[in-house]
Amino acid sequence: MVGDMTVEAIKDAIVHLSEPERQELADWFEELEEEAWDRQIERDFAHGGRGAYLLDEAKADIAAGRTKSMKEFLAEAKSNLEQSKTCK
Repeated sequence: MVGDMTVEAIKDAIVHLSEPERQELADWFEELEEEAWDRQIERDFAHGGRGAYLLDEAKADIAAGRTKSMKEFLAEAKSNLEQSKTCK
């Protein structure tokens, strides 16, 4: 809560904004949410984060040669898509 402002007071103020002001607010809020998302991802994939094990698995797969290059993967995906279209 900002000072004495309630969520309802903020909503009421937003309703009275002009369209350009609402768009400016929406753009700002979207950027704020994207920054929060980025911070969450950084925490999740930092050492000890809840997604860190996924990075460890990926690194192990790369080291063991169990991965494909992006070029190879995309070529295979394109081939599979073309095959699925001809089977219909």
